[in-house]
Amino acid sequence: MKKTQKNGYLRVGLLLTGLMAALILLGMVWTPYDPQAMSVGPKFAPPSLRFLMGTDNFGRDIFSRVLQGAGATFVIALSTVAIGAVCGTVVGALTGYFGGAVDETLMRLNDALTAFPSILLALVVISLLGPGNKYNVILALGLVFIPSFARVTRTAFASLREVNYVKSARLMGASTARILLVHMLPNTLHVLLPALTIGFNNAVLAEASMSFLDIGVTPPDASLGYMLSEAQSLFTAAPWYAVGTGGAIVLLVFSVGLLGEGLQRRDKGVV
Repeated sequence: MKKTQKNGYLRVGLLLTGLMAALILLGMVWTPYDPQAMSVGPKFAPPSLRFLMGTDNFGRDIFSRVLQGAGATFVIALSTVAIGAVCGTVVGALTGYFGGAVDETLMRLNDALTAFPSILLALVVISLLGPGNKYNVILALGLVFIPSFARVTRTAFASLREVNYVKSARLMGASTARILLVHMLPNTLHVLLPALTIGFNNAVLAEASMSFLDIGVTPPDASLGYMLSEAQSLFTAAPWYAVGTGGAIVLLVFSVGLLGEGLQRRDKGVV
């Protein structure tokens, strides 16, 4: 009974994450109304069968805008994690495998990045590149996420450096690239997968925070964070705007968080 309850994290996480992914993909190709079209309905119309999340002060369909904004937030978070994971894994793999001077040099650079508060570092990068561009947001947040992935992978690769199958591969003349990619990387996935889910959730919240402060994604692009900022000024007249947008952020983070927790519990031996 206890194992079944613990397993529920993974099952429910997969279900909710799959549902959110399906809705996000749907929003990239189809929405009930044009998300930017004004006066598709009366202003401040409450949720109904016609407008599932109501309309805003311009008569735009909020559900269509949430679908579009969720897609933008998803792409930004996924791209951010991809940059952080790839670069961080390379740094962590090299430092964990070689140690010595390589470890000392790369990890000191990593520590230098870590010394800055993550949001402050992202703000500095965006200020240099220019706010309002989603590609600048992706690059800034991607740089912020490199140190965390580097630390995780460094520990994992260092623990595998002296195991028998790695020693055997080294004695048989396997190249360093083959040892890292074929023999070691697959055996670090149990550490990387939960780190990816945590990183994704952090990226969603970071992007939402920056867009909420009007230094992230801005029109004509849309994101859940920017829409939540819009909803703040309309909370009295249209509280459903904030509830729908904020609910989408919470559900996205919650579903991926459950998935990550389920992966961690499975790796601890919970079947």
